[in-house]
Amino acid sequence: MTATAPDTRLAGKVALVAGAGASATGWSIGKASCVTLARQGAAIIALDANLAAAQDAAHEVEQAGGSALPVQADVADPDAMQAAVEVALARYGRIDILQANAGIGKVGGPEDISLEDWDRIQQVNVTSLLIATRLLAPVMRRQGGGAIVTVSSIAGIRYTGYPHLAYSVSKAAVIHFARMAAQQYAADGIRVNTVIPGLIDTPRVAQNVARMYDPNDLQAALAARDRQVPMGRMGTPGEVAKAVAFLASDDASYITGTELVVDGGLTGKYA
Repeated sequence: MTATAPDTRLAGKVALVAGAGASATGWSIGKASCVTLARQGAAIIALDANLAAAQDAAHEVEQAGGSALPVQADVADPDAMQAAVEVALARYGRIDILQANAGIGKVGGPEDISLEDWDRIQQVNVTSLLIATRLLAPVMRRQGGGAIVTVSSIAGIRYTGYPHLAYSVSKAAVIHFARMAAQQYAADGIRVNTVIPGLIDTPRVAQNVARMYDPNDLQAALAARDRQVPMGRMGTPGEVAKAVAFLASDDASYITGTELVVDGGLTGKYA
């Protein structure tokens, strides 16, 4: 059997993954992205509001043979993010990729969500993009280019069967932020694209979202989500991470200002 050559398409690159950790035991999109980018040659800055989660993601990168720096920062705090970028640049000297993965949500419609929760969700999911882009676009411009990959959700393009207003609106804003930033930075060689995951089997799903399907039986709830997808199953964090890695790489060198939907065909369904 012929050995598979190592994937080095991101060799020499440095990636800052914001929202790198998992909210519970298991694989999140952020943690899977850290490992996937590392396996393709990138050094990783694993940034998370929870230091233990950042360290866990960094550990997984190192277990996979990569280099990682765990950093604690709230993505919605401009001072904390500036300090994190300075630490990252002191360690690696450059940042080529921003994978903006951090996101929170709370179930509820217009009459349910508090203004405090609304504001916090927008800050973490949307304002964080402004903060990170303002910090990293000048760095990427000096380097001659870079790639920003945001993570939205199918909730940002349609109703997903239960009220999730603040999250859904924020994820729609993520898509449009990336489209607008892509136009502004195209001449600088900075590409900006969005991955739109569908129903993905992550710790957050088991903790929160599955309750909207069957609050008393987690396995039944997960099975109900599987049945919604034309391919018959939820996606894995690793499958989303591969899309992130593609958009971050030079294989996507002529792709900017667009979205890659990773949903097993879900958004193409009639009902």
